[in-house]
Amino acid sequence: DLGIAVALMAIAIALSAWEKLGLELNLAIATGRTILQLLVLGYVLDFIFALDDAWAVLAILTIMLTITAIVARNRISQKIPYVLPLVWGAILISTALTLVYTNLLIIQPERWYEPRYVIPLAGMVLGNAMNAAAIAGERLVSIINTSRLEIETHLSLGATPQQAVSQYRKEAIRAALIPTLNQMMLVGMVALPGITTGQLLAGVKPLDAVSYEILIIFMVAVANLLTTVLVTKGLYRQFFNSAAQLVR
Repeated sequence: DLGIAVALMAIAIALSAWEKLGLELNLAIATGRTILQLLVLGYVLDFIFALDDAWAVLAILTIMLTITAIVARNRISQKIPYVLPLVWGAILISTALTLVYTNLLIIQPERWYEPRYVIPLAGMVLGNAMNAAAIAGERLVSIINTSRLEIETHLSLGATPQQAVSQYRKEAIRAALIPTLNQMMLVGMVALPGITTGQLLAGVKPLDAVSYEILIIFMVAVANLLTTVLVTKGLYRQFFNSAAQLVR
């Protein structure tokens, strides 16, 4: 079945060659990476699920969190110091709070580290929080770099660094939340979400599948908002010294 599925990408590669788009190599590499990465993930999760150990679950979550933070940091900036620990901590706090709330009040598994619940939910939240952090962080850095004169004017008039960049923070957070809000506005109307589609294909009742999708969307929305608030709050401070001067 996987071999037949790969034929779909062969069609895409052939179409790219026919239209002379120059995407053949990129499509081939992407296809290979998709197969390799997901097969490795499948074997790792199979091992973790069989092991059923809290430390193993925490280890895989830490690895996922670290990779997520590194990717987000690379998209924001590698020149600004302390961005990696800032993003790592922000995503950790937002993901942990969301998962604890969901586990304790909604799912209520027999063990808090139940792998089949914690790992998939954490993966969904981490992936979305990474994108939100990257968009908000990159937008804030870009706006500050292009608005130095305005910021310095505010500072010269007695504004604090927080007041001087307040509007820019809001713009960055709003930009990062646009994909999440668009998804919430159109979910179920334009296309079936991936989680719902997968569960339906697996034979889950439609109402059960939709219930899980609602839960995940709400988790993602809260985690994304909290992540962007924390990332932008910590990030703007990197641009000012102890004397409230714009230094970067």
